[in-house]
Amino acid sequence: MAATQLGYSSTVPRALVHREALAEVFLTDYQPQGDGLSVAAQLPRTHSYYNDHTSNPALYDPLVIMEVLRQCGILASHCLLDAPQESSMVFDAATLDVLDMRPLRIGARPTHVTVDFQPEQVKQRGGRASGAVFRASVSVDGAVVAQGCLEWRWMTRRTWQALRERARASLDLTPRAHLTELRLPTYLVGRGSAQNVVLAGAEVEGDQVTGHVVVDRDHPGLFDHPLDHISGALMFEAFRQTALYAASEVHGLAPRGLVVTSVATEFLRVGEFELPTDCRARVGAVGTDGVAVTMDMVQEEHTIATARFGLARSCFVAPAAAAELVSV
Repeated sequence: MAATQLGYSSTVPRALVHREALAEVFLTDYQPQGDGLSVAAQLPRTHSYYNDHTSNPALYDPLVIMEVLRQCGILASHCLLDAPQESSMVFDAATLDVLDMRPLRIGARPTHVTVDFQPEQVKQRGGRASGAVFRASVSVDGAVVAQGCLEWRWMTRRTWQALRERARASLDLTPRAHLTELRLPTYLVGRGSAQNVVLAGAEVEGDQVTGHVVVDRDHPGLFDHPLDHISGALMFEAFRQTALYAASEVHGLAPRGLVVTSVATEFLRVGEFELPTDCRARVGAVGTDGVAVTMDMVQEEHTIATARFGLARSCFVAPAAAAELVSV
């Protein structure tokens, strides 16, 4: 189905992307394409979380592209693979490579993107689809600007709750306060608003940096609806801010001059609200266009997620340079 047949005049139903706030729904239309979907999305020009960055010129946040892909995955799970509407979705892994930042510069009109979203592998349980690996290609005005891969699975709410109860019973979950008033200064993590800072201090030792993650469950962008665990959106942001802070401390690269060009994440365990959460970073050498930062997110010495972020010093990154950063 040609992209010109997709509409941008209204959002898809919130239930199809598991969002409560209309302002957090970025998909506007979808049509069958091959074994998958062609999906339309409008990127927000003004958003209290995704557009709160100090980079110049103003660019669409690569993590809003990741959120678009996450919404595509939930949509495809329901509409292509018949995942029941009441399913609990479990995000296992994701990658994103930005091939060209130039079309992602925020202009005078909203940017419309088209996503070619195809299932690469479908997982089965009891004769029904229970998960999938999706490949995605993101285009602006017909030109591919990013590519990604997402892997997740789903299960009934009853099964999810049983798994959560069993996992939590094995942990010491003494309630603790999340010290949201102790966040790092905004300029250290490339943010304009203190509400969007998710690190409450950090330690530096050589080329390694440990950031202490703030869990603010009242944040409207990172917690759009009630959850029983730390959201994937918060994990992505904690990884990003730790990477920016680490690049600044280790190599003197100003966060306001850096942009994310690649993301590779794996989610290994559920993050519990009651446990202290740290993000440990190892900073690579500075290359021609930027630096790669490898990270582990840890709760009580258990790794709950891993990530590798590529950061570029220039917002105008050629495809070859973006690919090079991934392998640093």
